[in-house]
Amino acid sequence: MRSSNPVFSRRGFSRDNGYAGFNTAPQAGGNPYAQAPTAPHGTNPYATNPYAQQDTQYGAPQAPAGGNVMTMDDVVSRTAITLGTVAIAAVLAWTLLPVSSTSYGLAFGSALVAFVLAMIQSFKAKPVPALIIGYAAFEGVFLGVISEMYNERWSGAPFQAVLGTLAVSGATLFAYKQRWVRVTARYARIGMTIAIAFVLVTMVNLLVVAFGGADGGGLRSFGPLGFAVGVLAILIGCFFLTLDFKQIEDGITYGAPREESWLAAFGLTMSLVWIYLEMLRLVAILQGDD
Repeated sequence: MRSSNPVFSRRGFSRDNGYAGFNTAPQAGGNPYAQAPTAPHGTNPYATNPYAQQDTQYGAPQAPAGGNVMTMDDVVSRTAITLGTVAIAAVLAWTLLPVSSTSYGLAFGSALVAFVLAMIQSFKAKPVPALIIGYAAFEGVFLGVISEMYNERWSGAPFQAVLGTLAVSGATLFAYKQRWVRVTARYARIGMTIAIAFVLVTMVNLLVVAFGGADGGGLRSFGPLGFAVGVLAILIGCFFLTLDFKQIEDGITYGAPREESWLAAFGLTMSLVWIYLEMLRLVAILQGDD
């Protein structure tokens, strides 16, 4: 089972069509985080480390040359760049674009470009920083216009949504580090099933609303049902984050190339944007029509 995040499903963060670090063989003490036993002589050395490079003379797996491996500092710095780009673009869009039909059209266009760039990067063999930063910039424009729109009707909603996103993501990271959430293959399968079902139902609901088949937005209304659906969406965002954390942890453990830190930053940014947008809706629902 691969990561729910399309970014991680394309490169280096999985092995044997599954999560790096997951093993079907029993592990010592039943600990799913324990390292797998060393592969017996004659077996494939890459079954344990998908990032090791083959020595052409002796056939032994080796770490990337020059110690050019991904570290947590790399992930943090790249994530700071992508999130910083999102924030700067959002502030500029909020400041320079007044709420109007023109800005709404620009926001929709920016969201579409960001989606296209994300899909292109997802199918690239290697991370392309220009694509990732471009995605962050266009996503930031979209978020800036949408946030300004919400702020016009629900004063302070974007600021509260940012705080809520930080709190939720921080709590998710804490729960993951404490091993309260164990990212196993079964956990990923169940979570992905729920996430895919949620997206499909949301798309159907959007079509129904567009053709006048549901009043007040249907499942995405601003009433109690909409609130419940929003909470579920945030929980799915937290699920995405736990998969991201696991993929990053495994990438560092198994010596992923340093360039993969861009991919990690890309995935984290996508998950945090998801949570922020859902948090923005929840804040608006809680404030009501004031």
